[in-house]
Amino acid sequence: MKDNDPRNSSFYTEEMEETTSNYVSYILELLKEVKGTCRDPIVMVEQQVDISKYVPESFGTVDACIVGSGILHIVDFKYGKGVPVSAIENPQMKLYALGCLEMFDCLYEIDQIEMHIFQPRLSNLSSFSMKKEELIKWAEEVLIPTAKLAYEGKGEFNAGDHCRFCKSRATCRARAEKNLKLADYDNQKPPLLTDDEIEEVLEKVDDLTAWANAIKDYALHEAMNGKKWKNWKLVEGRSNRKFSDDQAVAEAVIAAGLDPYEKKLLSITELQKRIGKTTFAEVVERFVIKPAGKPTLVPRSDRREEINSAASDFADLDN
Repeated sequence: MKDNDPRNSSFYTEEMEETTSNYVSYILELLKEVKGTCRDPIVMVEQQVDISKYVPESFGTVDACIVGSGILHIVDFKYGKGVPVSAIENPQMKLYALGCLEMFDCLYEIDQIEMHIFQPRLSNLSSFSMKKEELIKWAEEVLIPTAKLAYEGKGEFNAGDHCRFCKSRATCRARAEKNLKLADYDNQKPPLLTDDEIEEVLEKVDDLTAWANAIKDYALHEAMNGKKWKNWKLVEGRSNRKFSDDQAVAEAVIAAGLDPYEKKLLSITELQKRIGKTTFAEVVERFVIKPAGKPTLVPRSDRREEINSAASDFADLDN
């Protein structure tokens, strides 16, 4: 492999290459759609945008934006798989859109804004559409006044999805009070909850889990720095055996007349790179399948098609 080959990096994984390839394919699909109505669209990646007009001393970096006649696409690539992120009324996406409007609106007379969250490791694809005038109204009536208060150190604590990026996410009382409200359901078994209560829990459970993990990380960090908790102590965790020198082990086993290695088929991505796309298509493509993904619950705003449950499948057989 060449020195600049990304597969030489210690951070490289086949999953990373596959997910980023899927991201590129998604961008190209959007671009093809825009080209249907615009001969000369603009595509920008890792584009820094200035939003100081709305939030003092602020800027952002847009993963990808596509600008065409009357339309602006903003795409945010989320590689993490801790919490699904929704594009619906997403303030970060709106900020990016405002920054892009400042750059391109005079050239393309943008009217429609499409915001996309691409989160492949959670099979999460979320989109949200709004008119330019709706975005500007939000900026003037909500964003600017709120940003002004924050910049001046005023305003009230408001717990929400944004908390996971805050330095005080583990110790903030407002966030604790918000999440602990779920304790109201503590003595009720799930079958006894109403449908509305179940959906309320579903909306909050990811943030609750993230908050609980932040508490654990904070407590561990403090203990590692010498803090003594009243009912908790720092101990050495369990570990698994490993070789101190893989190469030395391999040489020793080979010297003993044995084979220390196992053979396995290359992944689809690696095999396609090794033999080339043309040969891959001729020789291997017919064996490539895409199994159905594991069923998962997502908000109705998700663009994926709803699947039938097993119960409804059996119901069809009875008719």
